[in-house]
Amino acid sequence: MSKAQELHIQIHKITELNNVLLNLLADRFLCDMEITEELFCRYVDLVDHHLKNTETEIFSKLLTKADDDQARHVDRFIGGAKEIKQIFNSYTKKWIRNKHLKIKHYETFFQETEEMFDLVLNRLQDETEKLYPLMKALEIDH
Repeated sequence: MSKAQELHIQIHKITELNNVLLNLLADRFLCDMEITEELFCRYVDLVDHHLKNTETEIFSKLLTKADDDQARHVDRFIGGAKEIKQIFNSYTKKWIRNKHLKIKHYETFFQETEEMFDLVLNRLQDETEKLYPLMKALEIDH
C-alpha cells in the first residue's frame, strides 16, 4: 500500500469519527457515556498519529526532492503541523484526563470541540488537495 493510500485511510477514519462524535457530543447526556469517551479518545489518538505520521514519513522526503517553490509549500505545511499539534495538545489536556472526558462547562467544551474538529478537517482537506498531489508529482508515493 502506498503512503498516500495509508494517509487517505487515516483521513477517512478521522472524518468518520468526527461526524459521529459531533452528533454524540451535541447531547450533553451522551458526553458522559463510556462509548462516547472511547470514541473520543480513539479520535484523539488517530489525529495525533496522523499528524506525527505525516511529519515523520512525508515532510522530509518531500523536502529532499522539492524545488524551491515546492519546498516553500512543504515548509508551510510543517509550520501548520506544529501549530495544529500545539493547539490540539492544549485542547486535549484541557478536556481529557486518563482517557476520560472532564467536562465542567459543557457549552465551552462543545464550542471548542466544534472549532477543533473544523481545524482538523480543514487541515486534512489541505493535505488531500495540496500535499498529496505534491507527493505524486515528486514520486514519493511508494
